[in-house]
Amino acid sequence: MSAFFLVFVGGGLGAVSRYGSGLLVGRVAGHGFPWGTLFVNVAGSLVMGLLVSWLARRSSGDSDLRLLLAVGFLGGFTTFSAFSLDAVALYERGEPTAAMIYVLASVLVSILALFAGLWLVRQL
Repeated sequence: MSAFFLVFVGGGLGAVSRYGSGLLVGRVAGHGFPWGTLFVNVAGSLVMGLLVSWLARRSSGDSDLRLLLAVGFLGGFTTFSAFSLDAVALYERGEPTAAMIYVLASVLVSILALFAGLWLVRQL
């Protein structure tokens, strides 16, 4: 099956799941704090860890399942899970300094970029 199709299907299902989970958790936990986003990020990271470990134990590695579930579904559910996997992979490869730089740069630069985008549009 086409890699792009697998990512497309998984991503769509993941995005719908993110939206539904966010609404449900937000309703249960209350407003004022982004509980839905926090839940999705933590749950997606947990599932990414489980999935990557399970796929690594399979002799075939099953690239179609990886594309559908890890890249597609979890990528649509939360890109935070991919970010978490990248950070842990750097750390486990013996590069803790690179992992810390990646985490800090990703979070800080992304927040600064969001501020920049807000500022640019507000100047119009």
